[in-house]
Amino acid sequence: MELLTFITGVIYIVLEIRQKNLMWVVGIITSLAAMWVFFRQGLYASFGLNTYYLITAFAGLWQWGRDRKRLDAGEPVSGGGDVIHLNRLTWKTVAVSAVVTVAGVFALSWVMEMFENPMSYLDSAVAVLSAVATWWLVRSYLEQWWLWILADCMLTVLCAMQGMWWMTALYAAYTVSAVVGLVYWRKHGRLVESK
Repeated sequence: MELLTFITGVIYIVLEIRQKNLMWVVGIITSLAAMWVFFRQGLYASFGLNTYYLITAFAGLWQWGRDRKRLDAGEPVSGGGDVIHLNRLTWKTVAVSAVVTVAGVFALSWVMEMFENPMSYLDSAVAVLSAVATWWLVRSYLEQWWLWILADCMLTVLCAMQGMWWMTALYAAYTVSAVVGLVYWRKHGRLVESK
């Protein structure tokens, strides 16, 4: 299952960088496989996070389809190539996300300690930060890549400490891919008009 998660996870990140809706379908498979792996390791926050990924895949399919239509209805894009639809990140969203992250990490780590999670604080921090990053991804905020860089670095360490080598390789690849995604989205991004 770790190998399946690795393979579908690599496909997922390539599709994410190119902002292809198929990413969400592949994400469903990746989430189900990762849920199984993390549950067996007793990393329940990461299991819950992948359950959240499974649910947000459906929201992402809808939101990205909607944003693509709004972008296509705008001015024609010269030069061809990929055009990444972006939404503007507001200070209100940043503030709410920061409060949710801090409160969520403390609350979830407390719950994870009751379940005898071997890495309760790190597992919780990764889960909450990744949940916020996923919501930002669904909304197509360019800044979501910064959250992924941080979360993926933390997950690489967490998986290595647990001896989950395929998952360690996957999250190391995700970290590098998040840097590539940031550059790619910055280069090809175009703001969607709010309506």
